[in-house]
Amino acid sequence: MGSPRWKRLCLLFLIGLTFSAIFYGHHFTTLDSPTSPRTVARGNPTRDASKQHIPNPTKEQSSLCPWSLKSKVKMDPTFGKQFDFDIPVLMWEQLFTPEAWDRLKERNVPYGWHGLSYAVIASTVKLLNNSANRRLFSMARPPDGCIHCAVVGNGGILNGSRQGKEIDAHDFVFRLNGAVTKGFEEDVGTKTSFYGFTVNTMKNSLLAYAEYGFTQIPQAKDIQYIFIPSDIRDYIMLKSAVLGIPVPEGYDKGDEPQKYFGSEASAGKFKLLHPEFMHYLTERFLRSEIINSQFGHLYMPSTGALMLLTALHTCDQVSAYGFITENYRKFSDHYYEQEKKPLVFYANHDMLLEAELWKSLHRVGVMKLYQR
Repeated sequence: MGSPRWKRLCLLFLIGLTFSAIFYGHHFTTLDSPTSPRTVARGNPTRDASKQHIPNPTKEQSSLCPWSLKSKVKMDPTFGKQFDFDIPVLMWEQLFTPEAWDRLKERNVPYGWHGLSYAVIASTVKLLNNSANRRLFSMARPPDGCIHCAVVGNGGILNGSRQGKEIDAHDFVFRLNGAVTKGFEEDVGTKTSFYGFTVNTMKNSLLAYAEYGFTQIPQAKDIQYIFIPSDIRDYIMLKSAVLGIPVPEGYDKGDEPQKYFGSEASAGKFKLLHPEFMHYLTERFLRSEIINSQFGHLYMPSTGALMLLTALHTCDQVSAYGFITENYRKFSDHYYEQEKKPLVFYANHDMLLEAELWKSLHRVGVMKLYQR
């Protein structure tokens, strides 16, 4: 039977073992919890808020992909410092806090809410209140554990490229602005998972590219829409789209979102880029000299750049098609133009700076840039 002393030692050992199991179970539960410090940004994404810690419940699930671009980023001495995968990509209800308002009301759009109506911003963001609004991806991971994304710009380099099948083979395909596919399926494919735009670029595309067949933005059950908040009208249109009502005020008053997004568009189909994310992208990756010129108030990264950088912060593997390359002069501005038109540089974007970024990311293997 053993001595009483031996029994006491055994009992103490079992008690200690039980408390250890409870402690370590709590420890690892805390690490995996959405409120754990591991889900808080390691530091600030921007220069003027270096002491801010921005919670990120929008962060995509930790990658199970053994070949994720994140590993390439971490190994690169330059991009390893530029990328912050903890920063929130999307704005939604939980991130609309008094602290966020106080911080962002000091920055102009698209990087903040300076001069914009609190009531409009608040009433819009609070409609984005479910998991579909805070994450880009809701599907189960592919068999290899990697989310493969194609981001398709509208550059003339795609005319005659025969990249359609390769593009459609990706898990998700991002398109933007005047994304004509009919008649160009062999070159650009047909699949669309996300359509990114500002209200201004969307409407201008429908006007400018109607002659090439762009008379409707992509509509389908599985397509989701990424709003880029470049102006108050983007928030107002987004709110009306979620509610399924005509735009009640502003520049687009009376417009009906259903004609753009379909009559069955539910709230879960809409995403909104976080102004903090756009500020971070501009400061870290695309801080152009234009900012210090007389056109500085107009500058922001192009729609294509914002979509590509969004994919680079959420996907495991990214391929870019139809983006500006070193030999851009060989190609027309857009792939659907029958007569060659030169790429026009406007003061609100820095396309050459973007071209340098894509070349660098391709060179170190963070993404694949289609070139010819």
